[in-house]
Amino acid sequence: MSKGLRLTERWLTRALWLVAFIFAGFLIGLGGKIVENLWDVEAPLTVEQFMDQGRAAEVKAQRDAAQEKLDAARTALEQAEQKHAVARSNTRSARASFDNWLATRRVTARPDQDRELVARTEALDALESEERKALSAVETQEQAMLDASQQAQQARSRWEALERPAVQAHAQALRAKELRVFLYRLALTLPLLVVAGWLFAHKRKSSWWPFAWGFIFFALFAFFFELVPYLPSYGGYVRYVVGIVVTVVVGRHAILSLQRYLARQKQSEALPDAERRQTMRYDLALARLGKSVCPGCERAVDLKDTAIDYCPHCGIGLFDRCGGCATRKNAFARFCFSCGTAANTTLAD
Repeated sequence: MSKGLRLTERWLTRALWLVAFIFAGFLIGLGGKIVENLWDVEAPLTVEQFMDQGRAAEVKAQRDAAQEKLDAARTALEQAEQKHAVARSNTRSARASFDNWLATRRVTARPDQDRELVARTEALDALESEERKALSAVETQEQAMLDASQQAQQARSRWEALERPAVQAHAQALRAKELRVFLYRLALTLPLLVVAGWLFAHKRKSSWWPFAWGFIFFALFAFFFELVPYLPSYGGYVRYVVGIVVTVVVGRHAILSLQRYLARQKQSEALPDAERRQTMRYDLALARLGKSVCPGCERAVDLKDTAIDYCPHCGIGLFDRCGGCATRKNAFARFCFSCGTAANTTLAD
C-alpha cells in the first residue's frame, strides 16, 4: 500500500482488503462443504456387496449360530467353575474342621464321641462327593466349550474364504470411486482457477477488485488445500501438471507485463516533461520521492543533494522554484510549502 495515500483513503483501502478476505472466507467455507460432500454423491461401498449373496447369507447364519453356541458354552463353563470353586472351598473348610476335631478326640480319647466321628466322616464324604460332581460338570462344560470353539473357528474360516475375494473386489471398487470423486472435485476446482486467472488479468484493478481478489484467494485455496488432500496416490501427477500450467500462465503474464511496462517507460521517458507529469498519479509520485526514487523512471536518486533538480537518468524535473516566493520546492507538489502559492504542476489523482 502506498504511503502517499490520504489517511482516509488508506484506511478505506485496508477496509476493502478486509472485505476481500471476508468474502474469500465465506467462499472457502461454502466450497469446503461442497468438496467434503462430493464423496456422498455415490452410494457407499461394502464388502458384502461383492459376495455371493445366497452363499454369504448361509455362511453368515452358520457363523452367528456357532458364535451364539460358543457364548452360551462360555457362560455355562463360568457357572460350572464357580460352583466347583464353592464346593472345593466347602470341602476344605470341612476338612480343616474335621482334622481339628479329630486331633482333640485323640487327646481326650473319649469313646462316647465315636458316633459323632462317624457322622462327621459321612458329612465330609458327602462334601467331597459334591466337589467331584462339580469338577465333573466343569470338565463336561470344558468339552462343550472346546466343541463350540472348533465349530465357531470352522464357521469363521468358511466366512473368511468367502470374504477374501470380495475384499479385493471392494478395494478395487473403492479406488475407482476415489478416482471418480477426485475427478468431480477436479472438475469443480479447475474452472475456479480459470475464472480466477481471468479476474486477475482483467478485474484486479477495477472498482470490484475486493471481490475479484476474494475469489482469487478462494480458488487458490480450493485447489491447493481442498483438492490436494484428496488426491489418490496415483493421481499426484495432476497436481504437478496443474502446477506447471499455472506457473507457465502466471510466468507468461509476468513476462508480458514486464515487457509492456518497459515499453511504456521508454515511451514515457521520450515525452516532454509536462506531458509526463500529466500521466503520473499524485500520491504515487510523492510516495516514490519519499523513498528517494525518481517518480518517472523509478531509479534511485540522491534527493538530499540540493544541487540535483532533475533526474540524472530520465531528465524529469524533481525540484523547481515557487513562482510566488522563489523557494526551492518539490516539482510535483501542487502548492508551495512556504507561501502556499499554487504550482503549475498537473498530476492525475
